Amino acid sequence: MNSLNIGLLAIGTYLGSAGLLIQDTVRNQSRRLPLYIAWLAIAGHSATFGILCRQYGGFNFSFFNIASLIACIVSALLLIASLNKPVEKLGIAVFPLAALMIGLTLLYPGTSFTSQNYSWEMHIHILTSIIAFSLLNIAALQAILLAIHERLLRKHPPKPLILRLPALQTMESLLFQMISTGLFFLSISLVSGFIFIEDLFAQHLAHKTVLSILAWLIFSGLLFGRIRYGWRGKTATKWTLIGFVLLLLAYFGSKLVLELILHRT
Repeated sequence: MNSLNIGLLAIGTYLGSAGLLIQDTVRNQSRRLPLYIAWLAIAGHSATFGILCRQYGGFNFSFFNIASLIACIVSALLLIASLNKPVEKLGIAVFPLAALMIGLTLLYPGTSFTSQNYSWEMHIHILTSIIAFSLLNIAALQAILLAIHERLLRKHPPKPLILRLPALQTMESLLFQMISTGLFFLSISLVSGFIFIEDLFAQHLAHKTVLSILAWLIFSGLLFGRIRYGWRGKTATKWTLIGFVLLLLAYFGSKLVLELILHRT
């Protein structure tokens, strides 16, 4: 099978899993079947990457390929977390997005900056950056769900669908666990960048460095505020989303402009 066939299989299974999760949420069920199907989707997603890497002689760091890789990692981390945490409902948002990224990668593969261009030190920096972004991506989705949950609970009577979600305290605890883990990898990414990259404030890297440091400060401050002042609710949601948007701009801002608007690599 080629990358197109496997990619289409992954897209179908991602969408099927998301559809079953929606059905389970509406019916107040908790089945493992959607998660098993999602694992099959991730296997197909990973196989698609393997075929494309062989085709290009290394990993392709084009815009959509990186976005697709992050979506794959986010999906895998979500499934791993769902083994002992009630986060599987986030798949309703994550899995269709992963399917979309596979489709865009197949349509617009790009050929920029394969992994042969980088040393092992840079691979450490890139890998930890991607893992940090993926974890904080899940945290941002959790923060949005937390905000919706909290707002709808204020209505009387609360909607039955909201009452089927985990308790607010549980969701907040999961949010800060994700932020803590994501911040750990973001710290490694920044430290490795300062050690292994000759000039981290060069013109083409300055905005990435500054925005990443600002995001690190925001997430660190949020964790400190949680421990010292008991920050939660709207405060946690607001600062989580601000920090994630900064990372989004740092990681994808310039690639979006260069590759998709200016058509440069």
